[in-house]
Amino acid sequence: MSLLIRNFTKKKIDGRSLEIVMEKVFKEEKFCGKAEVSLVFVGEKRIRDINREYRGVDRVTDVISFEGEGGGFVGPQDGVVYLGEIFICIKRAERQAREKKHSLKKEIDILFVHGLFHLLGYDHISDKDYGIMNKKETAVLKMLYK
Repeated sequence: MSLLIRNFTKKKIDGRSLEIVMEKVFKEEKFCGKAEVSLVFVGEKRIRDINREYRGVDRVTDVISFEGEGGGFVGPQDGVVYLGEIFICIKRAERQAREKKHSLKKEIDILFVHGLFHLLGYDHISDKDYGIMNKKETAVLKMLYK
């Protein structure tokens, strides 16, 4: 399991803590192969640009995820599955943490869990899909925040 973090903000990010979050998601999914995920922390302008370019929505959002080619492809040399890339907007995460009255770390964990489940093929377009994805996210967050 490999987590590649790029931080284009001034906030300090605890990479080890995020690796633990990823481990919990993989445990919930019984995913036991080699995997790589890219996690990118950006500001409001960059996430709005990404949202507009790739989703056609011209507004700031909290998290956007992009699955690896074909829903995650296996590198020919090392057998590592590249699941994809997740972008988190720190400013939006800070605002949401204040609104929900919990820490920024917890909000980042929530957004990262959400993004990871998208990379694993889950979505929330229909009410049924939302229920399935939400149940999985809740189970992981309960493991993290008992």
